[in-house]
Amino acid sequence: MKHVKKMVYSTAVAMLLLSGCSSKNVSSSEDYELSDISFPLKEEVTLKFLTQSSPLAPKDPNEKLIYQRLEEKTGVNIEWKNYTNDVFVEKRNLAIASGDLPDAIMDAGYGDYDLLKLAKDEAIIPVEDLIDQYMPNLQKVLEAAPEYRAMMTAPDGHIYSFPWIEELGTGKENIHSVDDFPWINVEWLDKLGLEMPTTTEELKEVLKAFKTQDPNGNGEADEIPMSFIINHGGEDPAFLFGSFGLGDNWDHTVVSNEGEVLFTAADEGYKEAISYFSELYKEGLIDVEAFEHDWNTYLAKGKDERYGMYFTWDKANITGMNEKYELMSPLAGPDGHVNVARTNGMGFDRGRMVITSANKNLELTAKWIDQLYDPHQSVQNNWGTYGDESQQNIFEFDEAAGMLKHLPLDGAAPVEVRQKTSINGPLAILDEYYGQVTTKPDDAAWRLDLMKEVMVPYMKAENTYPKVFFSLEELDKLSEIETDLFAYVNRKRAEWMTNGKVEEEWNEYLAELDRLGLQEWLEIKQTGYDRNQS
Repeated sequence: MKHVKKMVYSTAVAMLLLSGCSSKNVSSSEDYELSDISFPLKEEVTLKFLTQSSPLAPKDPNEKLIYQRLEEKTGVNIEWKNYTNDVFVEKRNLAIASGDLPDAIMDAGYGDYDLLKLAKDEAIIPVEDLIDQYMPNLQKVLEAAPEYRAMMTAPDGHIYSFPWIEELGTGKENIHSVDDFPWINVEWLDKLGLEMPTTTEELKEVLKAFKTQDPNGNGEADEIPMSFIINHGGEDPAFLFGSFGLGDNWDHTVVSNEGEVLFTAADEGYKEAISYFSELYKEGLIDVEAFEHDWNTYLAKGKDERYGMYFTWDKANITGMNEKYELMSPLAGPDGHVNVARTNGMGFDRGRMVITSANKNLELTAKWIDQLYDPHQSVQNNWGTYGDESQQNIFEFDEAAGMLKHLPLDGAAPVEVRQKTSINGPLAILDEYYGQVTTKPDDAAWRLDLMKEVMVPYMKAENTYPKVFFSLEELDKLSEIETDLFAYVNRKRAEWMTNGKVEEEWNEYLAELDRLGLQEWLEIKQTGYDRNQS
């Protein structure tokens, strides 16, 4: 029934596209009949783009200094239809379905299925020829790092979108290799005379001390030994699963050193890790709200310094950039096993911008988008700019060195400064830019050092699962399977941690995984991996 509904919906959207595209488009620009374009234009023209932004950003993107400078540099005015992040997808889909197409969609947020479906319905156009003819900045990026062209290219050989690329470290030292860092309260350790734990059993004893020995010294049993947000990326406790086997990550997918795609949530070590967490829960060492609270609640308790240990990408976001919490090293499990599972994350988003079939100024649009891939421009797109007299600046520009240098944040939250001033569109920042075009942000440099020193020595896996561009048929089947498979895995993960029944129910669980399509899912993922490697 679910598949039938999807087909009916897709057919309806296709009909709307056909009817809409045959009528006069009011959201795209007139044909300016420009060719052999060089910037700045002699006479200003307007392109019409759809985009999204944070509620913290100006409603009119042209109030951002980055866009003002781009308009001055190119002679192209962008007429924006801008929506806040929370409603953007709905508005974007309505615009496409009605056929009321802009020239392009910036910060489009499209997944692979979206791109292939829109291309099939001729709502967006292939752009590989535009790249080759009109986009020297992007060409330089793809020549320096040819793997990105392969990742941009759909199974049919076309490129349908412009990507966001942000490199910060490579291989195991990639900043995305581990997202759920474990932060432990060393102030409490010191007060109670405890050593940093090195095994899962030692961690359990430390958590017991946090619970019973009043480390915050207020005479109340209000300490929370361990907290997390279950099934929530960087706040999930997946890091500790590495002490028991393959480990775990947000998509439960790892690749063996022999190139075999494996599902972590069917591994015996996964069962042992769940048993360990259920023991902690039974002894009252896990936050009872860890299975239901949201980010704001999690943050509030962290600000109050109630956690003995918690998980997140960067402690500055929860307990502040101070010495009270330190990163805990990987722990040896019951049999001495130590492993850090790598995520499959990387700084790459395939569907960051598309050009629609309504666009009558392809050369102009392509050359404007190419400006976003200029190294200095890309750096500002991603983080923010310099010389803004109305906003806090991310950078100062060292003209002699030709470098954008990160300024101290002076206590401001990095994400908020970025949301107010950056443009979040297509960009490319290669590792080679650091030290030449820009500096590394202090928080990123610090995290990269921690990754290298604390995590990398214990990463057993040489491979990660790449950004495979699957076909529509493969994506349909993967989506159909994952909808129920991942929901089931995540539900049982939380249930077992609290009720302790993983041993009794494990065989039944494995059978249910197969019934939900795990073996077919693995086959498709393996085929995609092998295709990508060849």
